[in-house]
Amino acid sequence: MLKRIRTDQVRLGMFIQSLEGSWLSHPFWKTRFMLENPGDLRALQNSGVQWLWIDDARGLGVTDAVAPAAQGPGAAPATGIAEPVVALVGEAPPAIYPNEFFEAARILERSKLTLMELFREARMGRAIDLDLCLPLVEDICASLARDASALISLARLKNKDEYTYMHSVTVCALMVALARQLGLDVEAQREAGLAGMLHDIGKMAMPPAILNKPGKLDEAELAIMRTHPERGHEMLRQHTRLSPQVLDVCLHHHERYDGTGYPHRLAGNQISLLARMAAICDVYDAITSDRPYKCAWEAAGSLARMASWEGHFDPQLFQAFVKTIGIYPIGSLVRLESGHLGVVVQQNPENLTRPQVQVFFCSHRRQAIAKELRDLADVRIYDRIVQREDPLRWGFRNLERLWLPEGLVPPGMVPSRGHDDGHD
Repeated sequence: MLKRIRTDQVRLGMFIQSLEGSWLSHPFWKTRFMLENPGDLRALQNSGVQWLWIDDARGLGVTDAVAPAAQGPGAAPATGIAEPVVALVGEAPPAIYPNEFFEAARILERSKLTLMELFREARMGRAIDLDLCLPLVEDICASLARDASALISLARLKNKDEYTYMHSVTVCALMVALARQLGLDVEAQREAGLAGMLHDIGKMAMPPAILNKPGKLDEAELAIMRTHPERGHEMLRQHTRLSPQVLDVCLHHHERYDGTGYPHRLAGNQISLLARMAAICDVYDAITSDRPYKCAWEAAGSLARMASWEGHFDPQLFQAFVKTIGIYPIGSLVRLESGHLGVVVQQNPENLTRPQVQVFFCSHRRQAIAKELRDLADVRIYDRIVQREDPLRWGFRNLERLWLPEGLVPPGMVPSRGHDDGHD
């Protein structure tokens, strides 16, 4: 049975079901575990976590535990899959401005066409024209300065045939946004963006049969694909105008924090700051994108999965990344306590767990309801998010219509004539 207790009531032998408060500040990446280590107990009691949930059917219980019915408005759900919850003050992306969506769409379209040409030239062995890249990075930086959510939200809607080109644009935008979150200066933000834009240029040296394979690569093909960082580094070394940091991101964006990545198995701070940032941005966009051989994972669930991959990412940078895009990014499908399903359409700057949600479906009756914009930060709204949902499980398609401005067709929704997969 699940019980809500204070942190000072916790003792060894209890099974922790979920922790309340800020996921980014509690001492564990895992969300459910048996508390057996005295060091873990001390870390928990010295943390900022005040309340948590235990499962006394799987571990020790307490007699003065608070019953689930008494849970407060910020408590974790007592049913369903336990997931980490963030309650951050002043850390959310700025509010979306509808006009910026249209400008962001124009920037993405220009970027896509330019990257297609740039990568085509690279595939033919010609030098990269940086004069094509730099204005795009400037445009992306300017868009994110006006509204950090619009361009990144639109970029997620890329179609699978344009993955490599649009992936490079999206990683550029995510790198700039993360650099802003980290407080890096404007010049460092531009450098981070350029590094993101060029990080996968080595894929243009990969055999088309491998790059465009509509299925999982075998071991031999994977070994070849894993040479793309070094091939890209060689291509970019021809340019004296590129900084060592940009070259390093191209070479080391597949390194892992625990030293199990490639090509050089670097670990921790042996990996440069920008390369550690790129590792996070690259993976997030890859797993939230449709590919010929797999469907995209939904954004909120992708963050939870990435958090569980112990050793892959710099923990502090990953925390900053979650703050950058929100625990429930724009477009996430969520279930509310009322049983209604809705799509997150705008973040709440005061609390990332209480965004604005466009409600459109009743999970109890399994039928559509009249659309309603519900601001979960409004004290008059007695509803809250209890868990994320997978749109595919419900058979929902084209949910972007619920959060895009009327009349906007993102570049990624219009299929290109070419085919480009872009394996990692």
